[in-house]
Amino acid sequence: MIYDSMENFIKEVLSASNRGVSAAKNVSGEPNWSFGQSLFFACTVITTIGYGHVTPLSQEGKLFCMLYALFGIPLTLVLLTALVDRLMIPTTKYLHFLNSRLGHLYPPFTIRLLHFGTILCTLIFLFLLMPAAMFTYLEPEWNYMDSLYYCFISLTTIGLGDYIPGDAPDQKYRPLYKLMITGYLVVGLVCVMLTLSIYYDIRQLNFGVLFMLENDESRSIDPEKMHLQEPGTNRTKYTNEKDSPTSLEDTTPIHSIP
Repeated sequence: MIYDSMENFIKEVLSASNRGVSAAKNVSGEPNWSFGQSLFFACTVITTIGYGHVTPLSQEGKLFCMLYALFGIPLTLVLLTALVDRLMIPTTKYLHFLNSRLGHLYPPFTIRLLHFGTILCTLIFLFLLMPAAMFTYLEPEWNYMDSLYYCFISLTTIGLGDYIPGDAPDQKYRPLYKLMITGYLVVGLVCVMLTLSIYYDIRQLNFGVLFMLENDESRSIDPEKMHLQEPGTNRTKYTNEKDSPTSLEDTTPIHSIP
């Protein structure tokens, strides 16, 4: 009898928590489906972070969530990829700058490592260390390690959901706070994809080459040579539309064109 009562009590607590009622502090916060919460939920769905702390309860809501994710996730990936391609233009120019200054002193691989290291350290500071300090200040129950953990879990799209910013019952300016977190997640994911793209272009660190067939490897372009060239050096002007490059080495990747 006591066991059944405890089970029913736990079910009621979980049901109330799904609707925005905090059982820990015995207070009612903002409903889970306010504008700020809904915007935050939509962002976590289409970016595949998926914290799982707020979920649709009705059958219609679940159906809409599936349709929304079905169309939203591919479009979001297209958008993020397009943004990464645009950001590759200044990063490639920075690589050309390093090569022009240090190319006579260091081999290309060393320059590529320096290029990748400076960008990686900059992005770690801007999207991990500094946001973690801000969350430590804004979230009273988080220490710096908790905040850093949340930033890492979110930007890697793991999204465990054990730490969610802005869910305190007495949170001020919750819609604005959720909107800012949404922007941080989107921009942070773009920078993570940018970092991975730069890493992938370093052939010596790209372990996927080990699994390539010999024919595929012989036909592949060495990205190190492509990026260390000045923009436009390997491009040929054609007077007729029928004229086209006969080999891949005659082309320049789109993100290295200024």
